Order: sequence, then structure tokens, then C-alpha cells
Amino acid sequence: MENDHDCTHKSPWNKGKIVGQKAPLKLKDIWAIRVRLQLNHRTRELALFDLGLDSKLRACDLVNLRVKDICHGDRVSTRAIVMQKKTSMPVQFEITSPTRDAVDAWIKVSALTSEDYLFPSRIHKSQHLGTRQYARIVDGWVKEIGLDPSLYGTHSMRRTKATLIYRRSKNLRAVQLLLGHTKIESTVRYLGIEVEDALEIAEQTEI
Repeated sequence: MENDHDCTHKSPWNKGKIVGQKAPLKLKDIWAIRVRLQLNHRTRELALFDLGLDSKLRACDLVNLRVKDICHGDRVSTRAIVMQKKTSMPVQFEITSPTRDAVDAWIKVSALTSEDYLFPSRIHKSQHLGTRQYARIVDGWVKEIGLDPSLYGTHSMRRTKATLIYRRSKNLRAVQLLLGHTKIESTVRYLGIEVEDALEIAEQTEI
């Protein structure tokens, strides 16, 4: 069974705890967070938020990105490919125009070079943003718009766009490729789509 919650085989932080699958963000939630970040000129967080949604990467892969991973010369690429830490398999993702603008603004304001980590840590002992730091940032976002942080997490960021794509296209294979899952069954479990589809069919069936 493919477990999508860990990037390595180390004991997970939530071992022994009861933790449910984190919910994806809704479109209204996405815009509520994005507008707050824009209005408050939180350049770093806006780049992290938009790229987190577009890339659909696990937290460990997102925080490990270097500038050169998503840039071609001095421009942010429209597509990128990275090697997943958990599976050692490559995965591709799109970088939409708003995300490119947000990331470009962050790179410029931070004077990052090609070899630099895209999201350097503000803690001296770490070179890049840690997964726990990222989790705290995500918690902050959901709290700001009045959501229950216990229901959301970094996997909400990974699941959000994948869930929207599936709901619009019903193309499970496409979502599998975008998430970098090796087995289609993993994608089914990860999105919880069998239950969702069953409920939709039931709602449309009158007796």
C-alpha cells in the first residue's frame, strides 16, 4: 500500500496519533488566502502558496526546490520536473502565470541566485524552509480565513488542485501522473473519490 504521507521511511511525526486525511481547499478558500497575502505584500508566502498549489508536491519536495529547478535562465518556467524524494521518480507540474509572477517577485526581492534554495530558512541551522515550518505557515493561512486548522495541513495544498482537476475531468490517470503516484489505487484512496462519486450518484437518483 502506497503511503503518501511520508517522504522517507522514518517514523512519521503523527505516529500513534489519530489524524484524519486533510481536506483540500475550496476555490473560495484559495482566493481568500491569496487576496490576504497580496494585500499584505507577503511576497514569500504568496509564492509558497501559489507554487504549493500548482506543483502538487509533497512538503519535503516543495521545500527542497532550488531556483534552478523552476527557472530557465532568469525566467520562471511554465513547466518543471523534479525527482520525488519518496519514490525517486520524476514528476512534472505546470506553473501558471499568476504563480510565475508571484515566484518571480519573490526571487527578485530576495536576490536569489540559481543555486539558492527557493525558500531559504530563517533559522540559521537550516538551509531551506523545513516541513514543520511549512506546516505552521499553512496552519496560519487557514486560521486567518476562519477554517479549523485540525482539518487542513500541507497535504491540503497537495490535494487541492488534484481534486479540482479530477472533479472537472474525471480523468483519474491524469491525476495519478500529476501526483506522481506509482499505483492508480493510491490515487483513488488519496482523493477519496470512490466515496465522493458514490454520493454524487446517490444524490442524483430519485426513488
